[in-house]
Amino acid sequence: MLSFEEARELLLSGARPIRRTEPVDVLHAGGRVLAEDVLAGLNVPPADNSAMDGYAMRQSDIACAGMSLPLSQRVPAGSVPEPLLPGTAARIFTGAQIPPGADAVVMQERCVVVAGDEVRVDIVPKAGENIRRAGEDITVGCQVLDAGTLLRAQELGLAASLGIAQLKVFERMRVAVFFTGDELRMPGEALAPGQIYNSNRFVLNGLLNEMGCDITDLGIVRDDLLATRDALRHAAQHADLILTCGGVSVGEEDHVKAAVEAEGALQSWRIAIKPGKPLAFGRVGETPFIGLPGNPVSSFVTFQMLVRPYLRRMQGSIDVLPLALPMRADFAWNRSVPVREFLRVRRNAAGGLDLFHSQSSGVLTSCTWADGLVENAPETMIGHGDTVRYLPFDGL
Repeated sequence: MLSFEEARELLLSGARPIRRTEPVDVLHAGGRVLAEDVLAGLNVPPADNSAMDGYAMRQSDIACAGMSLPLSQRVPAGSVPEPLLPGTAARIFTGAQIPPGADAVVMQERCVVVAGDEVRVDIVPKAGENIRRAGEDITVGCQVLDAGTLLRAQELGLAASLGIAQLKVFERMRVAVFFTGDELRMPGEALAPGQIYNSNRFVLNGLLNEMGCDITDLGIVRDDLLATRDALRHAAQHADLILTCGGVSVGEEDHVKAAVEAEGALQSWRIAIKPGKPLAFGRVGETPFIGLPGNPVSSFVTFQMLVRPYLRRMQGSIDVLPLALPMRADFAWNRSVPVREFLRVRRNAAGGLDLFHSQSSGVLTSCTWADGLVENAPETMIGHGDTVRYLPFDGL
Protein backbone atom coordinates (compact mmCIF):
# COMPACT_ATOMS: atom_id res chain seq x y z
CA MET A 1 0.00 0.00 0.00
CA LEU A 2 1.06 3.56 -0.62
CA SER A 3 1.35 5.83 2.39
CA PHE A 4 -0.95 8.84 2.54
CA GLU A 5 1.96 11.19 1.80
CA GLU A 6 3.11 9.09 -1.17
CA ALA A 7 -0.40 8.94 -2.60
CA ARG A 8 -0.92 12.70 -2.26
CA GLU A 9 2.45 13.47 -3.82
CA LEU A 10 1.77 11.05 -6.67
CA LEU A 11 -1.58 12.66 -7.31
CA LEU A 12 -0.31 16.23 -7.15
CA SER A 13 2.73 15.48 -9.33
CA GLY A 14 0.37 14.24 -12.02
CA ALA A 15 -2.03 17.18 -11.81
CA ARG A 16 -1.80 19.25 -14.97
CA PRO A 17 -3.49 22.65 -14.53
CA ILE A 18 -6.03 23.44 -17.20
CA ARG A 19 -4.94 26.24 -19.51
CA ARG A 20 -8.30 27.38 -20.82
CA THR A 21 -9.08 30.88 -19.57
CA GLU A 22 -11.96 33.30 -19.84
CA PRO A 23 -12.75 36.86 -18.74
CA VAL A 24 -15.34 37.05 -15.98
CA ASP A 25 -17.01 40.09 -14.45
CA VAL A 26 -15.51 40.76 -11.04
CA LEU A 27 -18.94 40.56 -9.45
CA HIS A 28 -19.23 36.92 -10.55
CA ALA A 29 -15.59 35.78 -10.16
CA GLY A 30 -15.85 34.48 -6.60
CA GLY A 31 -14.50 30.94 -6.20
CA ARG A 32 -12.60 31.09 -9.49
CA VAL A 33 -8.82 30.91 -9.85
CA LEU A 34 -6.98 33.91 -11.24
CA ALA A 35 -5.10 33.16 -14.48
CA GLU A 36 -2.81 36.20 -14.60
CA ASP A 37 -1.17 38.67 -12.24
CA VAL A 38 -3.08 41.88 -11.53
CA LEU A 39 -1.19 45.18 -11.44
CA ALA A 40 -2.52 48.40 -9.97
CA GLY A 41 -3.35 51.03 -12.58
CA LEU A 42 -3.88 53.75 -9.98
CA ASN A 43 -3.23 54.72 -6.40
CA VAL A 44 -5.68 53.66 -3.68
CA PRO A 45 -6.83 56.03 -2.39
CA PRO A 46 -6.28 58.17 -5.50
CA ALA A 47 -5.87 61.40 -3.47
CA ASP A 48 -5.31 62.47 0.13
CA ASN A 49 -8.66 62.21 1.92
CA SER A 50 -10.19 62.61 5.32
CA ALA A 51 -10.42 59.66 7.71
CA MET A 52 -13.04 61.48 9.82
CA ASP A 53 -16.00 63.82 9.72
CA GLY A 54 -14.45 67.04 10.99
CA TYR A 55 -12.58 70.16 9.93
CA ALA A 56 -9.57 70.48 7.64
CA MET A 57 -7.04 73.18 8.49
CA ARG A 58 -3.42 74.19 8.54
CA GLN A 59 -1.78 72.86 11.69
CA SER A 60 0.28 76.03 11.96
CA ASP A 61 -2.91 78.13 12.26
CA ILE A 62 -3.73 76.60 15.68
CA ALA A 63 -1.16 77.83 18.16
CA CYS A 64 -3.14 76.70 21.21
CA ALA A 65 -6.31 74.82 22.06
CA GLY A 66 -9.50 76.89 21.98
CA MET A 67 -8.62 79.05 18.96
CA SER A 68 -11.34 79.72 16.40
CA LEU A 69 -11.11 79.78 12.59
CA PRO A 70 -13.67 81.04 10.08
CA LEU A 71 -15.19 78.38 7.80
CA SER A 72 -14.32 79.02 4.19
CA GLN A 73 -15.83 75.99 2.42
CA ARG A 74 -17.70 72.73 2.81
CA VAL A 75 -16.20 69.53 1.32
CA PRO A 76 -18.49 66.49 1.01
CA ALA A 77 -17.14 63.19 -0.34
CA GLY A 78 -17.04 63.18 -4.13
CA SER A 79 -16.54 66.94 -4.52
CA VAL A 80 -13.42 68.79 -5.66
CA PRO A 81 -12.29 71.28 -2.98
CA GLU A 82 -10.87 74.73 -3.52
CA PRO A 83 -7.42 75.57 -2.08
CA LEU A 84 -7.78 76.34 1.61
CA LEU A 85 -7.52 80.03 2.40
CA PRO A 86 -4.84 80.77 5.02
CA GLY A 87 -6.26 81.17 8.51
CA THR A 88 -9.51 79.33 7.70
CA ALA A 89 -10.92 75.85 8.11
CA ALA A 90 -13.06 73.66 5.85
CA ARG A 91 -15.95 71.52 6.97
CA ILE A 92 -15.04 68.03 5.63
CA PHE A 93 -16.57 64.58 5.65
CA THR A 94 -15.13 61.09 5.73
CA GLY A 95 -13.59 60.13 2.40
CA ALA A 96 -13.63 63.67 1.03
CA GLN A 97 -10.54 64.99 -0.72
CA ILE A 98 -8.26 67.18 1.40
CA PRO A 99 -8.23 70.81 0.20
CA PRO A 100 -4.84 71.91 -1.13
CA GLY A 101 -2.99 73.71 1.66
CA ALA A 102 -4.65 71.78 4.53
CA ASP A 103 -2.39 69.41 6.47
CA ALA A 104 -4.62 68.18 9.32
CA VAL A 105 -8.19 67.14 10.03
CA VAL A 106 -9.62 67.55 13.53
CA MET A 107 -12.57 65.27 14.26
CA GLN A 108 -15.86 67.07 14.82
CA GLU A 109 -16.07 65.82 18.42
CA ARG A 110 -13.06 68.03 19.27
CA CYS A 111 -14.52 71.14 17.66
CA VAL A 112 -17.44 73.51 18.38
CA VAL A 113 -19.21 75.59 15.73
CA VAL A 114 -19.47 79.24 16.88
CA ALA A 115 -22.14 81.53 15.40
CA GLY A 116 -22.54 79.28 12.36
CA ASP A 117 -19.50 80.51 10.42
CA GLU A 118 -16.58 79.84 12.76
CA VAL A 119 -15.25 76.69 14.39
CA ARG A 120 -13.47 76.56 17.74
CA VAL A 121 -10.72 73.92 17.80
CA ASP A 122 -10.27 72.41 21.27
CA ILE A 123 -6.94 70.66 20.58
CA VAL A 124 -3.67 71.50 18.87
CA PRO A 125 -3.64 69.16 15.84
CA LYS A 126 -0.60 67.32 14.59
CA ALA A 127 0.46 67.63 10.98
CA GLY A 128 -1.08 64.76 8.99
CA GLU A 129 -3.68 63.99 11.65
CA ASN A 130 -6.68 62.02 10.32
CA ILE A 131 -5.46 62.24 6.73
CA ARG A 132 -5.30 59.11 4.57
CA ARG A 133 -2.55 59.65 2.02
CA ALA A 134 -2.83 58.89 -1.69
CA GLY A 135 -1.48 55.40 -2.35
CA GLU A 136 -1.57 54.52 1.34
CA ASP A 137 -3.29 51.21 0.51
CA ILE A 138 -2.02 50.53 -3.03
CA THR A 139 0.56 52.33 -5.15
CA VAL A 140 0.23 52.48 -8.92
CA GLY A 141 2.20 49.77 -10.73
CA CYS A 142 2.46 47.31 -7.84
CA GLN A 143 1.32 43.70 -8.18
CA VAL A 144 -1.75 43.26 -6.01
CA LEU A 145 -2.96 39.76 -6.95
CA ASP A 146 -0.96 36.74 -8.08
CA ALA A 147 -1.93 34.28 -10.77
CA GLY A 148 -3.15 31.12 -9.09
CA THR A 149 -5.04 32.97 -6.34
CA LEU A 150 -8.39 31.50 -5.37
CA LEU A 151 -10.64 34.54 -5.51
CA ARG A 152 -12.57 35.30 -2.34
CA ALA A 153 -14.74 38.30 -1.49
CA GLN A 154 -11.61 40.17 -0.30
CA GLU A 155 -9.84 39.80 -3.66
CA LEU A 156 -12.96 40.84 -5.57
CA GLY A 157 -13.23 44.00 -3.48
CA LEU A 158 -9.55 44.75 -4.02
CA ALA A 159 -9.93 44.41 -7.79
CA ALA A 160 -13.01 46.62 -7.75
CA SER A 161 -11.15 49.29 -5.74
CA LEU A 162 -8.75 49.54 -8.69
CA GLY A 163 -11.57 50.04 -11.18
CA ILE A 164 -11.13 46.56 -12.69
CA ALA A 165 -14.36 45.32 -14.26
CA GLN A 166 -13.21 41.87 -15.42
CA LEU A 167 -10.61 39.33 -14.34
CA LYS A 168 -9.02 36.61 -16.45
CA VAL A 169 -9.66 33.29 -14.70
CA PHE A 170 -9.22 29.65 -15.55
CA GLU A 171 -12.30 28.01 -16.99
CA ARG A 172 -14.31 25.79 -14.69
CA MET A 173 -12.98 22.24 -14.44
CA ARG A 174 -15.16 19.70 -16.21
CA VAL A 175 -15.68 16.72 -13.94
CA ALA A 176 -17.67 13.64 -14.99
CA VAL A 177 -19.02 11.55 -12.12
CA PHE A 178 -20.89 8.29 -11.79
CA PHE A 179 -21.79 5.87 -9.03
CA THR A 180 -21.73 2.08 -9.11
CA GLY A 181 -23.93 -0.35 -7.25
CA ASP A 182 -27.04 -2.35 -8.07
CA GLU A 183 -28.26 -1.65 -4.53
CA LEU A 184 -28.42 2.12 -5.04
CA ARG A 185 -31.67 4.01 -5.39
CA MET A 186 -32.53 7.69 -5.58
CA PRO A 187 -34.51 9.57 -2.93
CA GLY A 188 -38.20 9.39 -3.79
CA GLU A 189 -37.96 5.80 -5.02
CA ALA A 190 -39.23 2.93 -2.91
CA LEU A 191 -36.58 0.71 -1.34
CA ALA A 192 -36.69 -3.05 -1.82
CA PRO A 193 -34.89 -5.35 0.61
CA GLY A 194 -31.11 -4.95 0.31
CA GLN A 195 -31.31 -1.50 -1.31
CA ILE A 196 -30.09 1.86 0.00
CA TYR A 197 -30.36 5.47 -1.05
CA ASN A 198 -27.43 6.97 -2.94
CA SER A 199 -26.20 9.60 -0.48
CA ASN A 200 -22.75 9.74 -2.11
CA ARG A 201 -24.23 11.30 -5.24
CA PHE A 202 -25.44 14.29 -3.25
CA VAL A 203 -22.28 14.63 -1.17
CA LEU A 204 -19.92 14.58 -4.15
CA ASN A 205 -22.08 16.84 -6.31
CA GLY A 206 -22.23 19.27 -3.40
CA LEU A 207 -18.47 19.21 -2.87
CA LEU A 208 -17.77 19.68 -6.58
CA ASN A 209 -20.27 22.54 -6.75
CA GLU A 210 -18.54 24.22 -3.82
CA MET A 211 -15.31 24.05 -5.80
CA GLY A 212 -16.87 25.65 -8.87
CA CYS A 213 -16.66 22.59 -11.12
CA ASP A 214 -18.74 22.02 -14.24
CA ILE A 215 -20.30 18.63 -13.44
CA THR A 216 -21.51 15.94 -15.81
CA ASP A 217 -23.41 13.46 -13.63
CA LEU A 218 -23.86 10.11 -15.37
CA GLY A 219 -25.89 8.77 -12.48
CA ILE A 220 -25.87 5.18 -11.24
CA VAL A 221 -24.09 2.54 -13.33
CA ARG A 222 -25.01 -1.09 -12.71
CA ASP A 223 -22.46 -3.57 -11.41
CA ASP A 224 -21.35 -4.85 -14.80
CA LEU A 225 -17.92 -4.68 -16.44
CA LEU A 226 -19.16 -3.71 -19.91
CA ALA A 227 -21.50 -1.06 -18.52
CA THR A 228 -18.69 0.38 -16.42
CA ARG A 229 -16.31 0.47 -19.39
CA ASP A 230 -18.97 2.19 -21.49
CA ALA A 231 -19.54 4.81 -18.77
CA LEU A 232 -15.80 5.47 -18.51
CA ARG A 233 -15.45 5.96 -22.27
CA HIS A 234 -18.43 8.33 -22.33
CA ALA A 235 -17.07 10.29 -19.35
CA ALA A 236 -13.63 10.66 -20.93
CA GLN A 237 -14.93 12.40 -24.06
CA HIS A 238 -15.35 15.88 -22.60
CA ALA A 239 -14.09 15.78 -19.00
CA ASP A 240 -10.89 17.06 -17.40
CA LEU A 241 -11.35 14.44 -14.66
CA ILE A 242 -13.43 11.31 -14.18
CA LEU A 243 -14.57 10.72 -10.61
CA THR A 244 -16.37 7.55 -9.61
CA CYS A 245 -17.72 6.28 -6.31
CA GLY A 246 -17.88 2.59 -5.39
CA GLY A 247 -16.62 -0.53 -7.08
CA VAL A 248 -12.90 0.03 -6.49
CA SER A 249 -12.34 -2.87 -4.10
CA VAL A 250 -11.60 -6.49 -5.10
CA GLY A 251 -15.03 -8.09 -4.74
CA GLU A 252 -16.62 -10.04 -7.57
CA GLU A 253 -19.06 -7.21 -8.17
CA ASP A 254 -16.42 -4.45 -8.05
CA HIS A 255 -15.70 -3.72 -11.71
CA VAL A 256 -14.18 -0.22 -11.74
CA LYS A 257 -10.58 -1.36 -11.26
CA ALA A 258 -10.79 -3.87 -14.14
CA ALA A 259 -12.67 -1.39 -16.35
CA VAL A 260 -10.06 1.33 -15.89
CA GLU A 261 -7.25 -1.11 -16.62
CA ALA A 262 -9.06 -2.14 -19.80
CA GLU A 263 -9.70 1.44 -20.96
CA GLY A 264 -6.47 3.05 -19.80
CA ALA A 265 -4.12 2.52 -16.88
CA LEU A 266 -4.37 2.26 -13.12
CA GLN A 267 -1.50 3.65 -11.03
CA SER A 268 -2.64 2.66 -7.56
CA TRP A 269 -5.70 1.41 -5.77
CA ARG A 270 -4.65 0.76 -2.16
CA ILE A 271 -3.64 3.59 0.17
CA ALA A 272 -2.72 3.31 3.85
CA ILE A 273 -5.44 5.60 5.20
CA LYS A 274 -8.53 5.04 7.30
CA PRO A 275 -11.22 5.57 6.24
CA GLY A 276 -10.62 5.25 2.51
CA LYS A 277 -8.11 2.48 1.75
CA PRO A 278 -9.58 1.38 -1.61
CA LEU A 279 -8.96 4.54 -3.63
CA ALA A 280 -7.95 4.23 -7.26
CA PHE A 281 -6.29 6.69 -9.59
CA GLY A 282 -5.03 6.45 -13.14
CA ARG A 283 -6.36 7.47 -16.53
CA VAL A 284 -8.99 6.54 -19.07
CA GLY A 285 -7.43 7.24 -22.42
CA GLU A 286 -5.71 10.55 -21.64
CA THR A 287 -8.27 11.70 -19.07
CA PRO A 288 -7.28 11.49 -15.39
CA PHE A 289 -9.37 9.13 -13.27
CA ILE A 290 -9.99 8.91 -9.52
CA GLY A 291 -12.17 6.21 -8.00
CA LEU A 292 -13.48 6.78 -4.48
CA PRO A 293 -14.65 4.05 -2.12
CA GLY A 294 -18.37 3.51 -1.69
CA ASN A 295 -18.68 3.88 2.07
CA PRO A 296 -20.03 7.41 2.61
CA VAL A 297 -17.48 8.57 5.20
CA SER A 298 -14.61 7.02 3.22
CA SER A 299 -15.79 8.84 0.11
CA PHE A 300 -16.15 12.15 1.97
CA VAL A 301 -12.76 11.96 3.73
CA THR A 302 -10.75 10.84 0.70
CA PHE A 303 -12.31 13.61 -1.35
CA GLN A 304 -11.35 16.21 1.26
CA MET A 305 -7.81 14.94 1.83
CA LEU A 306 -6.79 13.81 -1.66
CA VAL A 307 -9.23 14.85 -4.37
CA ARG A 308 -9.71 18.46 -3.23
CA PRO A 309 -5.95 19.33 -3.33
CA TYR A 310 -5.69 17.58 -6.69
CA LEU A 311 -8.62 19.55 -8.11
CA ARG A 312 -7.23 22.80 -6.73
CA ARG A 313 -3.89 22.12 -8.43
CA MET A 314 -5.66 21.35 -11.72
CA GLN A 315 -7.68 24.55 -11.33
CA GLY A 316 -4.41 26.49 -11.17
CA SER A 317 -4.30 27.29 -7.43
CA ILE A 318 -0.95 27.89 -5.76
CA ASP A 319 -1.79 26.79 -2.21
CA VAL A 320 -3.61 23.46 -2.26
CA LEU A 321 -2.76 21.71 1.01
CA PRO A 322 -5.21 21.93 3.93
CA LEU A 323 -4.62 24.16 6.93
CA ALA A 324 -3.50 22.16 9.99
CA LEU A 325 -3.88 23.66 13.48
CA PRO A 326 -2.38 22.32 16.71
CA MET A 327 -5.23 21.76 19.17
CA ARG A 328 -5.88 19.94 22.40
CA ALA A 329 -7.63 16.57 22.31
CA ASP A 330 -10.35 16.40 24.95
CA PHE A 331 -10.64 12.68 24.26
CA ALA A 332 -8.51 9.55 24.24
CA TRP A 333 -7.93 7.33 21.22
CA ASN A 334 -6.44 4.05 22.37
CA ARG A 335 -6.32 2.24 19.06
CA SER A 336 -3.01 1.87 17.25
CA VAL A 337 -3.26 0.98 13.56
CA PRO A 338 -0.57 0.87 10.83
CA VAL A 339 -2.31 3.48 8.62
CA ARG A 340 -2.96 7.22 8.80
CA GLU A 341 -6.33 7.91 10.39
CA PHE A 342 -8.70 10.82 9.96
CA LEU A 343 -10.98 11.15 12.97
CA ARG A 344 -14.18 13.20 12.92
CA VAL A 345 -14.03 15.84 15.67
CA ARG A 346 -15.66 19.10 16.73
CA ARG A 347 -14.34 22.15 18.60
CA ASN A 348 -15.81 22.69 22.04
CA ALA A 349 -16.37 25.76 24.20
CA ALA A 350 -13.29 24.94 26.31
CA GLY A 351 -10.96 25.34 23.33
CA GLY A 352 -10.40 21.63 22.76
CA LEU A 353 -11.69 18.94 20.44
CA ASP A 354 -14.42 16.36 21.06
CA LEU A 355 -14.53 13.04 19.23
CA PHE A 356 -17.67 11.66 17.59
CA HIS A 357 -18.77 8.50 19.36
CA SER A 358 -18.56 6.32 16.22
CA GLN A 359 -15.71 6.44 13.73
CA SER A 360 -17.24 3.83 11.44
CA SER A 361 -16.87 4.53 7.71
CA GLY A 362 -20.60 4.01 7.25
CA VAL A 363 -21.79 6.60 9.77
CA LEU A 364 -22.37 9.76 7.73
CA THR A 365 -23.78 11.57 10.77
CA SER A 366 -20.18 11.81 12.03
CA CYS A 367 -19.45 14.18 9.12
CA THR A 368 -22.46 16.40 9.73
CA TRP A 369 -21.71 16.57 13.48
CA ALA A 370 -18.00 17.31 12.96
CA ASP A 371 -16.40 20.61 11.97
CA GLY A 372 -13.09 19.05 11.04
CA LEU A 373 -10.74 16.08 11.16
CA VAL A 374 -7.84 15.02 13.35
CA GLU A 375 -4.99 13.63 11.26
CA ASN A 376 -3.44 10.84 13.32
CA ALA A 377 -0.13 9.29 12.28
CA PRO A 378 0.22 5.49 11.89
CA GLU A 379 0.81 3.47 15.06
CA THR A 380 -0.15 6.46 17.21
CA MET A 381 -2.49 6.58 20.18
CA ILE A 382 -3.92 9.86 21.49
CA GLY A 383 -4.11 10.65 25.17
CA HIS A 384 -6.55 13.06 26.77
CA GLY A 385 -4.89 16.49 26.61
CA ASP A 386 -2.44 15.62 23.83
CA THR A 387 -1.80 18.15 21.05
CA VAL A 388 -3.12 16.89 17.73
CA ARG A 389 -3.25 18.06 14.10
CA TYR A 390 -6.70 19.53 13.50
CA LEU A 391 -7.93 20.10 9.94
CA PRO A 392 -11.01 22.36 10.03
CA PHE A 393 -13.45 21.83 7.18
CA ASP A 394 -13.57 25.59 6.63
CA GLY A 395 -9.78 25.60 6.17
CA LEU A 396 -9.71 23.01 3.40
